Amino acid sequence: MTTKKTGGLAGVVAGKSAICTVGVEGKGLNYRGYSIHDLAEHASFEEVAHLLIHGNLPTSTELADYKNKLRNLRQLPDELQAVLQLIPANAHPMDVMRTACSMLGTLEPERATDDQSQIADRLLACFPSILTYWYQFHRGNAINTATDDETIAGHFLHLLHGKKADPLIERAVDVSLILYAEHEFNASTFAARVTAATLSDFYSAITSAIGTLRGPLHGGANEKAMELIEKFSSPDAAEKGLREMLANKDLIMGFGHRVYTVSDPRSDVIKSWAQKLATAKNDTILVPVSERIEKIMWDEKHLFPNLDFYSASAYHLCGIPTLMYTPVFVMARITGWAAHVIEQRSNNKLIRPISEYIGPQPREFIAIDKR
Repeated sequence: MTTKKTGGLAGVVAGKSAICTVGVEGKGLNYRGYSIHDLAEHASFEEVAHLLIHGNLPTSTELADYKNKLRNLRQLPDELQAVLQLIPANAHPMDVMRTACSMLGTLEPERATDDQSQIADRLLACFPSILTYWYQFHRGNAINTATDDETIAGHFLHLLHGKKADPLIERAVDVSLILYAEHEFNASTFAARVTAATLSDFYSAITSAIGTLRGPLHGGANEKAMELIEKFSSPDAAEKGLREMLANKDLIMGFGHRVYTVSDPRSDVIKSWAQKLATAKNDTILVPVSERIEKIMWDEKHLFPNLDFYSASAYHLCGIPTLMYTPVFVMARITGWAAHVIEQRSNNKLIRPISEYIGPQPREFIAIDKR
């Protein structure tokens, strides 16, 4: 541990981890040593989930068994379905995810003898069911969360749209889940580790992480990016509008990063998928508008797009409602959160930093009748 003084703990080493490298010169973004580019190009999200939660890339037999296991964990308890029905239709979907995770912890509580990776797999499998069950219930649609889709991406899209997903769209979402799966000691992951370090249960740690991701300075940037992109009907309109926003010093979400200084290694991957989807759907507005915004932000502010920016266009072209963007982040990041909870518990120390006191110096207490 270091006691370096800095705002927001930037640059402070708060622990050791063997899970992920972020912004390390010469290494890039890696999950347990594997390049994010190799994983996004060649792996499925289920392979990455197995890598993060269980520690290794599965063999073909292990992967088939793992996918089958996850398929069998998609159903929701009746009691959880009842709670989802009670959550208002106008609630933010992140509140749905947070509440459902906590509720599941009361129905299937962690016991001292449990294999914690089994809880991680259960949450991984049922998070798409939770989100879409609540969403479809409030639209008057019946939903059976036990689909036969092979992938988590396919399962989610099937429940969301009521039919099996187009393979291109399914793979685009699959890749996005890989890109969002893990990112070292980000705010939500650190929150999960802090909770786990108190010897709290697995569900509490994940609920803490979801609550942290709920904040717009961590999650939600892709939603804000979509709101921005949708304002403009052409690249020229986007350039005019963005220059006005910059002149007004408005905050532009989806650019820059707390750790990366040159580029986000995930951005080009999701951008290429946004372009593929736009071509397939004959969409000539979203990506050109996004590219013009990217150019202006680089020319004027020297800021690069992060993963969230082109994820917005990609998710929109996949037919995912904007308010679901951050919950999809949850569906992916549960793998990284789980890996960190397991790692924290393996060599646990209570996480208790100190603060730099800036309040009044010691002073005399004056009785109330003399003030």
